[in-house]
Amino acid sequence: MPRFLLFVIFVACPLSTSYAVEITAHRGASHVAPENTLAAINLAWQLGADTAEIDVFQTRDGHIVVIHDADTGRTAGVKLKVADTSLEQLSRLDVGRWKGPRWAGERIPTLEQVLATVGEGKRLLIEIKCGKEVVAELQRVLKASGKRPAQVAVIASNPHVLLAVKQAIPEFHVQWVVGTIPERDRDTGRIRVTIPEVIASCRRAKFDGLSVRRDSEIDEGFVKQFHDAGLELHVWTVNSPQEAQKLVNFGVDAITTDR
Repeated sequence: MPRFLLFVIFVACPLSTSYAVEITAHRGASHVAPENTLAAINLAWQLGADTAEIDVFQTRDGHIVVIHDADTGRTAGVKLKVADTSLEQLSRLDVGRWKGPRWAGERIPTLEQVLATVGEGKRLLIEIKCGKEVVAELQRVLKASGKRPAQVAVIASNPHVLLAVKQAIPEFHVQWVVGTIPERDRDTGRIRVTIPEVIASCRRAKFDGLSVRRDSEIDEGFVKQFHDAGLELHVWTVNSPQEAQKLVNFGVDAITTDR
């Protein structure tokens, strides 16, 4: 319980900053509730998160469902590959019990169900974990949801998927999810991919921002380079209030957290 209270304090108390920094709930309030479920998303909103991040795959029959892994083994205890399984089959699985008995009965939600929870002043980050085949259905679901572009952004680690999203629904922001920037060789420590190279790739593709891992070499100069290029900078996954405050002081736009 003390760890849960720490999350509440972190989200509910304003960080000392003169600008608005988004607090993004990673897979919903996933430290407490089972990740990527309606329970986790609704708890994130209750705790005051500005944004919720979810992961999506497409089912065999074309529906977009909210799950992080390509199969259901880790969260359901029954290993079914999402892409080879129908929505009806997936909807029978219990993906809450693994987190504790109080969450038993939580199901894999559809993207439509999660979008319905997003109120005014809140935003949903949709991380595409599959390929470009999902884009047409994503376009349809977003249009049917009635959500404004300010309420939804699409993120992915695959730049080709993001390019397809940007071409299909250019009014929605897209963010490229990367690892540690600059990227260094593990053995020699030499830089293999520089910050200017990443920025140039984003600008060529007309991406709106970048989501970097928390162990990137972030300081004020790092953030300034992205902002000068007109790009948002988000950082994942930050679970320490002290680290979060440091990143806020550097000027990042958003912090993604489990807590």
